[in-house]
Amino acid sequence: MAGLGRALVLVHVRRGGAGRPARFGQSVTSAFCPAAEDAAVVSCGLDRGRFLLSDEAFPGSTLALLERPPSCPAKLLGSPPLALPAELRDRGVAAGVAVLLRASTGRILLTRRASALRIFPNAWVPPGGHVEPGEELLATGLRELEEETGLRLEAGTFSWRMLGLWESVYPPALSQGLPRRHHVVAYLLLLSAEPHERLEGRMRPSESEVSAYAWLEPPVLEAIAAMENGGESLGNVPSALPATVGITELSHGSSSSAQLPTATLLNAAPAEGEDVEGVSAGTRFALRRWLEAQGERERGQP
Repeated sequence: MAGLGRALVLVHVRRGGAGRPARFGQSVTSAFCPAAEDAAVVSCGLDRGRFLLSDEAFPGSTLALLERPPSCPAKLLGSPPLALPAELRDRGVAAGVAVLLRASTGRILLTRRASALRIFPNAWVPPGGHVEPGEELLATGLRELEEETGLRLEAGTFSWRMLGLWESVYPPALSQGLPRRHHVVAYLLLLSAEPHERLEGRMRPSESEVSAYAWLEPPVLEAIAAMENGGESLGNVPSALPATVGITELSHGSSSSAQLPTATLLNAAPAEGEDVEGVSAGTRFALRRWLEAQGERERGQP
């Protein structure tokens, strides 16, 4: 993941005419939907060194669903977020990319963030990070995939598409403190023509960012996608799940196979208190978008 010392591409919003930089701690999603809602369809794309979200199409833009969690701190702080120090309010909202890599065998790669990382430590997420100036979204995703896992995808071995946009704030709950990071993350689906066994054979994960990884099967992914923050289910949880899933843990330059209780991956951030190991809310959003697209294809919808 790109560090704060690097130049970042910032999010701009445009609604009904002129655009403006998105403000740190002030919900981006609120610019496009009523206060009682948490999602809107927007046109998005890189435009003159910024990541632009607009209520109208513009050259090179893509339609995407923009969503935030109902408990998003930027939503609850209001507008303007007076509780934030001035130096944070002036920071802006950074653009990020995360990639769901699906192997030809149907499994999807998730990584557990290192415990020493400042944001979302121990969270299970896809590889991802900040968009750097001059990069396209796909290039960011491929770079972050290689930096975090050592896995390089060659042109012609995969296809890709946008899944959606997630407004991410850390800490994810006001009970854990005022926001320190604010992003809009573009989730991309990468469909590899290679099986996960072959992809894993080329992986050389970075221990500074990744403490473990797993290639998860569809039933487990469906169960993860069905969970909300607070541990409540959205429904459609597969009835038969394995008690554990196989993961690869990294420590001191070596890797070892281990079993992780499936229930750990079904943990969701509690409404109050400290985070627990589990899958991030943004990852669950991306998995739901992937599953919805799978269902549409099965029904013959474009």
